[in-house]
Amino acid sequence: MSQGKLHNKTAIVTGGAYGFGEGIVNKFIREGANVVIMDIDSNNGIRVQYSLPRKCAIFVRGDVSNENDWKAVRDTALLNYGRIDIVVNNAGIVNRIQSSLEVPEAMFDRLHSINVKSIYHSARVIVPVFQQQGGGGVFVNISSMGSLRPRANYAWYAATKGAVSAATKSLAAELAKDNIRLNTVCPVAGETGMTPLILEQPDTPGAWSKILSGIPLGRLATPADVANATAFLASDEASFITGVELPVDGGRSLN
Repeated sequence: MSQGKLHNKTAIVTGGAYGFGEGIVNKFIREGANVVIMDIDSNNGIRVQYSLPRKCAIFVRGDVSNENDWKAVRDTALLNYGRIDIVVNNAGIVNRIQSSLEVPEAMFDRLHSINVKSIYHSARVIVPVFQQQGGGGVFVNISSMGSLRPRANYAWYAATKGAVSAATKSLAAELAKDNIRLNTVCPVAGETGMTPLILEQPDTPGAWSKILSGIPLGRLATPADVANATAFLASDEASFITGVELPVDGGRSLN
């Protein structure tokens, strides 16, 4: 395999069955890592696993809001690869565009359970592994431009991503003594299945044009864009970087 920037490292990637997560899994494999893919979508998770070289990737069905599922993924990584070096908390959801006052409480709770509680469980389950191994470890948490530049009609989604960014910074300060680094990647709207949920009109050229007009580089984020930034932050090339929010936004934050 490649002697890339993640050579001989083991990563857990949540939401790795499609979208940004699948892009991250593929990039990490190309950079020489072993990857445990955690996702609730078994069909796509297995598809991604078998699209990759044997023994480099393992799929484990798991719910990121469930601590026992995190423990199962942890144990799978340690059993097969002997250690864990990186966790990418990519799994997340967004609500359909609507008045924030009309978002059902069940959706509010689900947003927090998947987008925020997953960070809590990953820290509680994986940080002790990093501490026991010695040598540190890395978390890269996929936040959103919704954290840096919240939009109307997405108050509760933005709140969850703001929580991800705040928790990441606080944990970065707390765990630096153990050489455990935590950073966030903040993508703009991307080429994924969730993007149609944020369109103000049906999936039409006009609706897409409105989104693109706010991105100076004139396109959506691709899985490769997010994967490249994530791989950098996960690598030793970023060994002196912790607690940052890295916009991958084509200049959206400049507007």
